[in-house]
Amino acid sequence: MMHSILLLEDDAAIASTVVYALEREGWQVTHAHLLREARGLMALQTFDVYLLDVGLPDGNGLDLCRELRQAGDARVLMLSARGEEMDRVLGLELGADDYMAKPFSPRELVARVRALLRRAMQTAALPAASPFTHDEAGQRISLQGQWLDLTRREYGVLALLLAAKGRILSREHLFERIWGLETDSMERTVDTHIKTLRAKLKAVDAREFITTHRGMGYSLDT
Repeated sequence: MMHSILLLEDDAAIASTVVYALEREGWQVTHAHLLREARGLMALQTFDVYLLDVGLPDGNGLDLCRELRQAGDARVLMLSARGEEMDRVLGLELGADDYMAKPFSPRELVARVRALLRRAMQTAALPAASPFTHDEAGQRISLQGQWLDLTRREYGVLALLLAAKGRILSREHLFERIWGLETDSMERTVDTHIKTLRAKLKAVDAREFITTHRGMGYSLDT
């Protein structure tokens, strides 16, 4: 697998050495000399790993590290000619995964980048955590850590959709499991409860969790 790496380094000699060492590993390296150049490249694509120099002619790589961390999950290794402890601490507090002080060994840099790539692949392989928590004993369900104020029937519908794990459940199935033979207005009853459920979910999280499949039923995307 060809991984992509963005190197932000204004020193041409250091950049040449780093690019050579990384490309020998089969990785695709894009080099930016300036902060504004790196931002332009990042607007066009995302990279697997970001190697960011701290001191740059047009700014500070730590600012870009902060922006990357605020935008989402990114693997960041800071490079700096400064070896002071406060620089390292600041970089790590801003969200950098690793920090190397110049001069450094290209072989060690490659090893650290490989570790970051391995960590990124392991994270991607993990199943996404569900925003829902189902307390079956207490017959209650939370969304994003907030317990939902559900009626008995709303709880029943949501519990069935959660248990189905994205599968489509028909109105007939939901009606039979929750209402049995108590009412004969199946379609209106199920649709009404789905509508109130959607409103209560959106009051906590604006995403649309319940999907309507015309002529088939409903599913819950977690």
